[in-house]
Formats: sequence, C-alpha cells, structure tokens
Amino acid sequence: MRRIRVRVAGALLAVLVVAGCAAEEDASAPAAKAEAGAGTEAGTEAGTDAAADRVEPLADPPEPRLPVTVRSADGHDVTVQDAGRVVPLSGSLSEIVFTLGLGDRVVARDITATFAQAEKLPVVTRNHDVSAESVLSLKPDLVLAEATTGPAEAMGQIRDAGVPVLVVDPARGLDDVGPRITAVARALGVPAAGRELTKRSEDRIAAVRADVPKKTDEPRVAFLYLRGSASVYLIGGRGSGATSLLEAAGAVDAGAASGLKKDFTAITTEALARAAPDAILVMSKGLESVGGVDGLVEIPGVAQTPAGMDRRIVSIEDGVLLNYGPRTDAVLRSIVGQLYGDEK
Repeated sequence: MRRIRVRVAGALLAVLVVAGCAAEEDASAPAAKAEAGAGTEAGTEAGTDAAADRVEPLADPPEPRLPVTVRSADGHDVTVQDAGRVVPLSGSLSEIVFTLGLGDRVVARDITATFAQAEKLPVVTRNHDVSAESVLSLKPDLVLAEATTGPAEAMGQIRDAGVPVLVVDPARGLDDVGPRITAVARALGVPAAGRELTKRSEDRIAAVRADVPKKTDEPRVAFLYLRGSASVYLIGGRGSGATSLLEAAGAVDAGAASGLKKDFTAITTEALARAAPDAILVMSKGLESVGGVDGLVEIPGVAQTPAGMDRRIVSIEDGVLLNYGPRTDAVLRSIVGQLYGDEK
C-alpha cells in the first residue's frame, strides 16, 4: 500500500510504506501478467494477478459537474473549479480516477502507480517524496493526496500556489473501498459515477467472499514485508493493512493473532513460531528481493513453520495488494485461489 500509509516507527519508517513500496525499486517494470498457480511454489514464483497491471474503467465516462466544494481529510474545505488536469499522488488514488473513467485528465503519476494505463505519465515523486516543482510545472487543477503524502514543505508549496489539494482518508481495510471512491468522485464532480463504481467494487468483493471455501480450521496466514536489498524482514501485526483481506479470504492474520501489537515487527524465530502460519503472504517484489521461495525459507525461522515446510506462499503484486480500491476484488480472488487451490 502505495500504496502509501506508513506503519513503522523509527528507522523502519523510511523503508516501510504500504501498497507500492516495491514500485520505486523498478517503477518501469510491468506488473506480473501470469495468473498465480493455486498456492503452489511455481505459481508464487511466476507472478500474482493477471489483472494487476490494468484497471477497468466504467463503461460510460462521466462529465464532471463543477465547481464543487468538498471536505478534505485534513479538515480543510476544498473548492474545485475545474478537473481538466488532475495529479493523484498515490497509485491507489490514480487507480480510482482512471477507473471512474477520467484517466484522460490525469497529467502525472506517483511512482507507485504501476498499472498499464498510467505507465507513460511523467513521475512527480521520488522515494515517495513529492516534487512541488514537478507538480506545479504541469499546471494542475486538482491534486489528490494521501494523509502520508509529503514532505509537508512540498505540499505547502502546492497549496500556496493556489492549487486545490484534497487529502483522502487512508485505506486500512475493505470498509474503506467505498468511502475513498466516494471522496475522489465528489471532488471530481462525478458523484453518480462514484456510486456506480462503489457498488460495482463492493458487489465484486462480495461475490469473491461468497466463493471462499468454508473450513472448520481457518488457515493462519502471516503477512511478511521483505526487502532483501535493505535487509528488512518484518512480520505484520495488528494494523499492518492485511488483516481485512485475510479475514475476507477466510483466514486468520497469524501475526495479529499471535499477539503482535505493532503494525510491523522484525522477524525472529520466536515470533514466527508463535505465529505458526500455515501460509505466508508476501508482495511479489519482496519475494523476488530475497531470491524467491528458496530464499524465503532460508530466513531464520521460516523453514520451521508449517508454511515454510509446505512452501505455501501467496504472492501479490506490490502496487495493488493494500490499495483497497476498485481492483481489490481481483486481489482477494488471487489470495483465495492461491491459498486454497484445488480445495475451492
């Protein structure tokens, strides 16, 4: 998630940003196109989600009705006079604008916007830091930002230049899909399209949830955040962002259930033993950074877990895993497919 919410304190703050963290390692790399094989090692090595590199716009692009005044998540009232030139400062927000059918109005992208329709747009962020100069040079009518978008000085420069900036509440779980779509749609002057997209997204999520195998013993799944190049190996706890997805997939968040109160904690043999995951959820770039499944099971403690012994790994493309937006149904479907395989 970018994506992307920051959930780690101290020194980890700089490296742990959700949704699209791995995109900055190779922003030009296309998203994985191969459908992951039902929870098998081959499937998780191959890729994650056939739909991960494209968004599906609404059939009839709406025409914005402006001006509108909307309430920003930072407490400000924002008046939008025009929406001809829009700059969304996260992959998740870009995804919403494009899926509403207004992608032709987007003039730049954040480094975490990795889907195909946005890939040729100029990038106005570096290491998740916004370049005010780059944004202002594009003469935007509206900038869409996350609560964690920064630095504050750059955002202040954009506001001081008179550009409307709408801050959207962060995505933490499935319940945030509708409100985030609604907030963006209202700011763009297309509330009806927002309602349509919200219904489509929620209906698709509900359809996937209805197809989850009913099991007496719910599988325990640990969400691991991995960046081998930086020697960052973390296990998600309460608030990591993955709990909602795992529960919707009929699983237990093993880290949270084991008592990890921090969002992310350094992986130790003891922590993994307490979590005792039956499967491990990772971002695809993170898995790649440690050398795939072979490298993952070499991390101390992983091989001794049921997941490590069975090499049961669920891998999802970084730029979409924790977005909680219009493609979350595809993310959930991929998790379910990889987690249960032939049991479905």
